[in-house]
Amino acid sequence: MTHPNAKPALRARARELRRQGLTYDEIRSELNCSRSSISLWVSDLPRPVRRRPDPAAASAAAKRRWEPTMRLREAERERTRRTAMEEIGALTDQQLLVAGACLYWAEGTKSKPYRPQARVTFMNSDPAMIEVFTAWLRQVGVEPGRLKFSLHIHESADIPSAERFWADLVGVPVEELGKTTIKKHRPTTNRRNTEDGYRGCLRVDVRNGADLYRRIEGWWCGIVLAARSTDTDHGTRT
Repeated sequence: MTHPNAKPALRARARELRRQGLTYDEIRSELNCSRSSISLWVSDLPRPVRRRPDPAAASAAAKRRWEPTMRLREAERERTRRTAMEEIGALTDQQLLVAGACLYWAEGTKSKPYRPQARVTFMNSDPAMIEVFTAWLRQVGVEPGRLKFSLHIHESADIPSAERFWADLVGVPVEELGKTTIKKHRPTTNRRNTEDGYRGCLRVDVRNGADLYRRIEGWWCGIVLAARSTDTDHGTRT
């Protein structure tokens, strides 16, 4: 039995795929038509012998089914990202001061009761984080000559390429980078940072940074107090 309004070529292709042993779901993925239509087109054909599943084919079929949905989701993510970017706009000096202090307190080296120290060291694998941090250092008055950069990276990576990348990013010759720290590759470790774009982490040290560290500590405490005050004010109004 066949559907009288079905396109002959599509119906013929469905029947051909069924004879090849494809399931309804596989035919649906291939032809992008409904399961009910396929059932009508091929109902007179013998039921195919159950085949051993082909993981690669199943994965490809699932990818084809999800591609339209994923494209829509990606477009929505991009719209949301662009809208959020526009909400930030240009940063004032005060906003950059706050952003940089928060960034350092989240990612930078901090003094601990068991290891008291007053130095400024920041390390990250995200180039954008390094860009924001170095822009912030310039804004708070740190001269370029006080900065020391060095790379931390696994031995299995392209180390010369990574050194050139980071040197270009921060605007110094490769020769001015400090000694690269190479991490031994351990095959038993389930590392995920093995893609072609892996460039390790850049470490940024501020020479004679004790005073700057104390200022960062003070800025952070000021941010916390301001946040508490804002939270209290909101609670009073509600």
